Amino acid sequence: MYSWSQPQVPFLPAEFGAPVPLKLYDSADQKLKQVVAPKTGDTGMYVCGITPYDATHLGHAATYVAFDLAQRVLLDNGHTVHYVQNITDVDDPLFERASRDGVDWRELGQSQIELFRSDMTALSVIPPRDYVGVMDIVDEVIDLVQRLLDCGAAYVVDDQQFPDIYASVSATETFGYESNYDREQMMALFAERGGDPDRPGKRDPLDALVWRAHREREPAWDAPFGAGRPGWHIECSAIATNRLGPHFAIQGGGSDLKFPHHEFSAAHAEAAYPEAGRMADIYAHAGMIALDGVKMSKSLGNLVFVSKLTAAGHDPAAIRLGLYAGHYRSDRDWSDEVLTEAEHRLATWREATASASSVADALALITEVRSALADDLDTPRAIRSIDAWAEQILSGTQESKEVGNSRAAGDMVSLALDSLLGLKL
Repeated sequence: MYSWSQPQVPFLPAEFGAPVPLKLYDSADQKLKQVVAPKTGDTGMYVCGITPYDATHLGHAATYVAFDLAQRVLLDNGHTVHYVQNITDVDDPLFERASRDGVDWRELGQSQIELFRSDMTALSVIPPRDYVGVMDIVDEVIDLVQRLLDCGAAYVVDDQQFPDIYASVSATETFGYESNYDREQMMALFAERGGDPDRPGKRDPLDALVWRAHREREPAWDAPFGAGRPGWHIECSAIATNRLGPHFAIQGGGSDLKFPHHEFSAAHAEAAYPEAGRMADIYAHAGMIALDGVKMSKSLGNLVFVSKLTAAGHDPAAIRLGLYAGHYRSDRDWSDEVLTEAEHRLATWREATASASSVADALALITEVRSALADDLDTPRAIRSIDAWAEQILSGTQESKEVGNSRAAGDMVSLALDSLLGLKL
């Protein structure tokens, strides 16, 4: 499946100073860790994609903009990034929404995927090298389910009508390392986020569905173990391991995916390829977005959509900048005031770049922005630095200091903010 158009990401020349290696907070080890390029091959990054309905709200945007920042910092450091993103285009919430709206679930999915593409293009998000829908890789899921069955990591429930297949939480000795949740927390979140702890025939209430046997009026694919469709978590295990290998650098997504989705995606991969160790070096999670102090959710009907903001004339760069006002890992608020402040800030920065005269100050700012972003994508710190630089210029307190560089100071800052922050000034 095609993704979306590639934005131009300027390369920062050596005269701009040295890049700073990226450190991200790893939810598994609960500490900052440097992203290390493999000795051979690309730096792999897998970010879980949308279930294509109600796209693209700001919760989606916040996640994909955050990992776009990570990729930009990695590119600045010379990494070749292999970015993979899935689309959960076969799943119960999609079927339910299509039934509610009286449309075909495939048509609903395609329309929302197309809207997502246009929103990501508007926000200057670098597209994944591999953008993969579940319908395109069911054969890969079947192979992985069979691999889990063969090694004893999965089993068929004793149900003649619906012989679903589950992966056992006991298949790996390290289950639970990614989220660090205790069993009580896991049980609560499993039930809340798509799990089925009360399903008769399971060996453990936490065991996760990897193959759902065919039900009437549901799509199904033939498999050696019976017709059906993939479970949620195993789709990402299959897509990631078949494109990045069983071990790669970054697994990313929203904090609501920490458990059960990322825990089980890792567990399935690790049970199938035990020799590879843990699936990802770093499990990174973006916080949730609230609207005017109330958690943004589909059930509450208070979603804010990127497409509606841009249709109303708001600059996508201001939307992106508004999301930067809070740290990507924090749960944060969105409001008209946040957007208005971002638009004012963007206008101020543009005015400052048009008036900047000190190359030395521009180089110092670029160094500070690089340092802030390399420190777990600290956009609030980067914003404070740019605000202070702009304030000096517009207040007339900046001294004009050239250092033998012919590039205008404002052009240098504009190029750096485009490259590192995805903001076109």
